[in-house]
Amino acid sequence: MTKNSDGLERRAGWFGLVAVLLFGSATDAFASKQVLFGDLHVHTTYSIDSYVFALPLFGGEGAHPPADACDFARHCAGLDFFSLNDHAEGLTPERWRDTKDAVRQCNALSGDAEDPEMVAFTGWEWTQVGTGPENHYGHKNVIFPGTADSELPLRPISSLADDVMDRAPSAWVLGGAQAVVGLFSEPYGNFLGWIERLAEIPNCEKGVHSRELPEECRENAATPGELFRKLDEWALPSLVIPHGTAWGVHTPRGTDIAVQLSARDHDPERQRLFEVYSGHGNSEEFRSFGAATRDGEFTCPETTAEFYPCCQRAGELMRARCGDLPEDECRARVEEAKRFAAAAPVKPQWVFPDTRPEDWLDCDQCRDCFKPAMSLRPRQSAQYSLALTNFEPGDAPRRFRFGLMASSDNHTARPGTGYKQVARREMTDSRGARSSFIERGLARYVNGEQLDDRRAQEVPVGPIGFRGLLSVERVASFMYPGGLVGVHAEGRDRHSIWDSLVRREVFGTSGPRILLWFDLTNGPQGVAPMGSAVEMDRSPVFRVRAVGAPVQIAGCPAQSQRGLGADRVEKLCRGECYRPSNTRHRIEAIEIVRIRPQVEAGEPVADLIEDPWRRILCEPDPSGCAIEFVDESFTRGTRDAVYYVRAIQEETPAINAANLRTEFDAKGRATRVTPCHGGYRTSADDDCLAATRERAWSSPIFVDYDGRAQADVAQLEALRRRAFVDRDLAVLGRLLHERLVYIHSNGNPDSKQSLMEGLRSGKVRYLAFKGEEPRVEVAGDAAKVVGRVRMTVQAGSETLDLDSTYYAIYDRSEGPWQLVAYQSQPAQAGRP
Repeated sequence: MTKNSDGLERRAGWFGLVAVLLFGSATDAFASKQVLFGDLHVHTTYSIDSYVFALPLFGGEGAHPPADACDFARHCAGLDFFSLNDHAEGLTPERWRDTKDAVRQCNALSGDAEDPEMVAFTGWEWTQVGTGPENHYGHKNVIFPGTADSELPLRPISSLADDVMDRAPSAWVLGGAQAVVGLFSEPYGNFLGWIERLAEIPNCEKGVHSRELPEECRENAATPGELFRKLDEWALPSLVIPHGTAWGVHTPRGTDIAVQLSARDHDPERQRLFEVYSGHGNSEEFRSFGAATRDGEFTCPETTAEFYPCCQRAGELMRARCGDLPEDECRARVEEAKRFAAAAPVKPQWVFPDTRPEDWLDCDQCRDCFKPAMSLRPRQSAQYSLALTNFEPGDAPRRFRFGLMASSDNHTARPGTGYKQVARREMTDSRGARSSFIERGLARYVNGEQLDDRRAQEVPVGPIGFRGLLSVERVASFMYPGGLVGVHAEGRDRHSIWDSLVRREVFGTSGPRILLWFDLTNGPQGVAPMGSAVEMDRSPVFRVRAVGAPVQIAGCPAQSQRGLGADRVEKLCRGECYRPSNTRHRIEAIEIVRIRPQVEAGEPVADLIEDPWRRILCEPDPSGCAIEFVDESFTRGTRDAVYYVRAIQEETPAINAANLRTEFDAKGRATRVTPCHGGYRTSADDDCLAATRERAWSSPIFVDYDGRAQADVAQLEALRRRAFVDRDLAVLGRLLHERLVYIHSNGNPDSKQSLMEGLRSGKVRYLAFKGEEPRVEVAGDAAKVVGRVRMTVQAGSETLDLDSTYYAIYDRSEGPWQLVAYQSQPAQAGRP
């Protein structure tokens, strides 16, 4: 065992997988648990966007029904569990029944329910998009543990407002018809027929209990609060998992997840997990860049080395269009372009509809994030969420306590696609027009028409609808194979997996099957695993263990060939399956993130997120890495803290890891991008690989500071003073340590015995104590008391009025708190 420069103990590279599972006696309580991997975010072509991109218009593969998800999870990805989460907004009663039946059929193929080959869960996605920061709540997956009709709602609950389909179906049909004009044969006709069927379904009657509503109606919940209320009416166990929170592809500029941290819009019993990563990018990291406001209006932030705002780029594009305009007019139009782009909710590029994605370089992107979401919204990130506190009047402070997990959000019924970095078009949601002819035909519909070549256009504030769905070229460079959720479960059955999810004993990976453990070893009840919440008054001690993912072998194993047949393995798995070798990738480092949630309203969040708080390098051994660390400052800060860890794997090539592939000049300014297009402009054989370091994220351990020890020591100080005045030797006998060193303000020392003898004999009498409450600091089993006291003391025939400052040390390592050291000195003017 060694220590690094931070004094953190480090053990690395000397154990294999079995040793990891059994590492340390404190792990015995968890020896029965196993790590299982799954994907709790999977779409089929029962989702409208999935169906659109499966059309030939976008070079799609055709329909991918729920049965494909079962086959892919079992035979291609080799998962232990998955769930179906098609958008509730597009699920007709017929498709919801088909979804439930498909999940039941999938489970029936998995053998013994107590030890199944794989577990399938049922759910949907509640897909809300607001028109602005004030009414945007984002996307949430709703998942249920059971599969029987009695264990599931009769209908999914959508995010639509009740009047949406009343006023919009004709526009939906018209928009779809415009997009596919001249192509109304199957499957386009099927798509339009689906939209017409959705328009036929009536809204459920308002004010009626969910269980009393008919099957054939659309149940809507426009806010999270309404969703939670309706789930309460069903009285079924469920989890609601926010995802894609930081995606700029649909989240309006300036959106802040704090608006959901309320008694109405956050249910801590259901909303226990947060999808930190998916095939649409990383929602973990907070950055201080982004939207700036002044007097309620968005303003354009300055360009920095870390962030290039699209509003600044809009100004530069406008200046290049000025031509022979007078300088004053050009300058005014540049400022206008910047203002319009800054105010655009999600598509600043639409201020110049005739531009190409390349024209905007890498504006609005996080340049130093791992596999970032496009146009990251930092105040929607996991780190930001964990730092928030809502100090609502009349209510106890409220916080998000999310476990961190990952999934794929794949839209081709392919759960767990991140096992290999191959087949970009099929294993990610990267989509685009299949030809220049189609691209030109869609451009005016998607981007709008440029009305004046030398002037920016204001982007309307409001739902972008179908247009936004088809605006895919820039997004394609931020699509990745999906992540996975790992659970520490007692067994392979659905109840064991569900229990792990509920208690947050889960972690996420960016796709590879990295193994990760994160424990608090000195919790009040002993070892506490990731996801735990504890109260402590001593320095927390943690242990981390990580093992890299298996190196993959090309092709598919024989059981996949037998299960699917050669043709279907090629079509569904693209000829590549999860096929681990006996060699594992190396874990390079463990990073510890510490977040100290707000203790007062308005406290700057950037100052509370320490990322990384510690970074510890691991020995170059593919068998794994283990470290231990302690936060000695926890008790000094006397505030709550949240800790989670990242296991960083050695560098490997990954799809879209370089995103827009930006080139910079000598001054660090972006000069050129080479997007990885989802359509015809990038070859389907080009996987756009770049080097990156895949990773796993643990769920946090929430350590609340327990101030009872401080209060106990303060009470003992008051008790000591009273016992001195009352000459209560019985109390002092218990309170004073046998090895007490007690130094008076005149420098004279006493032991416990001599101090108590002086009180017993009357040689010294303490007549009165006055003073302010002392300051108490607790560190583990020791407490320091600092105070100032005025006391009246009778020594022989002399009565003295003394004004002293003092330091006292209490210790509880041998049992109850006892005073072990005391030193006082005459107070100095101006000092406490």
